[in-house]
Amino acid sequence: MWLTVYLAVILLLALCVFLEVTARRLIPPQPASTAVANPAFRKFQTLFLRAYLLALWADWLQGPYLYKLYRHYSFLESQIAILYVCGLGACILFAPFASWLPQALGRRRSCLLFCVTYSACCLTKLSRDYFVLIIGRVLGGLSTSLLSTTFEAWYVHRHTEVHDFPKEWIPITFAKAATWNHVLAVGAGLVANLLAEWLHLGPVAPFILAVPCLGACGWVVLTDWGKEESEGSPEGDKQRPLLGPSAYPVQASAGARFWQSCQEGLRCLLSDRRVMLLGAVQALFESVLYIFVFLWTPVLDPHDPPLGIVFSCLMASSMAGSLLYRLATSSRYHLQPSHLLCLAVLMAFFSFFMLTFSTAPGQARPFESLIAFVLLELACGLYFPAVSFLQARVIPEEKRAGVLAWFRLPLHLLACLGLLALHGEVSGTGGGEGGSGTRHMFGGCAVMMMAALLAMVSLFTLGKNDTELRLEGSRDDGE
Repeated sequence: MWLTVYLAVILLLALCVFLEVTARRLIPPQPASTAVANPAFRKFQTLFLRAYLLALWADWLQGPYLYKLYRHYSFLESQIAILYVCGLGACILFAPFASWLPQALGRRRSCLLFCVTYSACCLTKLSRDYFVLIIGRVLGGLSTSLLSTTFEAWYVHRHTEVHDFPKEWIPITFAKAATWNHVLAVGAGLVANLLAEWLHLGPVAPFILAVPCLGACGWVVLTDWGKEESEGSPEGDKQRPLLGPSAYPVQASAGARFWQSCQEGLRCLLSDRRVMLLGAVQALFESVLYIFVFLWTPVLDPHDPPLGIVFSCLMASSMAGSLLYRLATSSRYHLQPSHLLCLAVLMAFFSFFMLTFSTAPGQARPFESLIAFVLLELACGLYFPAVSFLQARVIPEEKRAGVLAWFRLPLHLLACLGLLALHGEVSGTGGGEGGSGTRHMFGGCAVMMMAALLAMVSLFTLGKNDTELRLEGSRDDGE
């Protein structure tokens, strides 16, 4: 198993390099844009990415050994499932709060709050007390919600309201962040494996390393971002007082704007069947990913693989999927994002179908399970850019935040229900990793992927002649 994992990560990284070289050779280079040639924009982009990438790096470091750490502390699989449910429940609870907080507290202060709460989350991993670990999962849910909203809110506000850069330049920065995100994910697995296994520091070591990374992120936000704000418009991003009469109307208006956004999002969701179907696909697909995140370690760990390298292997597969999407949607091949989304869902279904057989009690086949996990991450690499494209096309920009908030609600609820069902089955049978609960859960995930595939077929039928769901200049447009 050890040799297989190392060979797999080498082959997948080689595949990523090959796909990147092929993409650069086949896709004609775009002429240098005004944004790239603008030194003020490049300086502002670098300032943002310096902090944001540190935050992402600290987040990825915690991925490979979370489950392993809980097992190292001798907790049962059913107890670990409850810890994961607490994290997902915190995401549901704090999602509205995280969207409202940047407007009420201030964008930069919200980013600093993220650094503090996530550092506290990492430090709780030093404790073997179950209640302390639950608090850590709640803090982790809050921090994840803040990471997905506060940094973007700061950047978009400064980009448009203070520097007055064109809105069309915003995707340039986040595309660059997405590219680096894949690289950081692969690197985080390698570094975590170095600390936990090669240096024999144990599964808690990556969490401890994340703390100074978050400290560095907070320092950049506090100093460099603070300097940038002081040099900008004094009225553009002025920090609001936490107390005092002027604070309460601001907070009230921020909360009112958030709930108005949710109401508009719900109306959009109920009035457009395309949005409803796309939301069903997202909720089903991404909820099973949360279950996969919980289950991949207990499936492979009994066979003693290097978990950090396995994690890098999975992230490299996801990177390969995103590069395949870039090639497939290029002017050379003209494949449509909706087709690639359907392919991703089909690949995910096949992965979970394989896992129902490779995790049979007493007949575990770890090599087949690893192949299935790699295939699932490849599907994720295709899925995320495809679903983002379709969301941008079918959901009006001014209603997108509210609609996506409603998408995330069933997503997290389905994941929580799945983990609670696994907890109940494991507790009821008294079994652990050797029981049939894992196999049944993968079977349930396969059924959910089949439901997502049916939703995709309905979306195809509904939008067969809908040009909004297609890339411009495709060969289908003339048919």
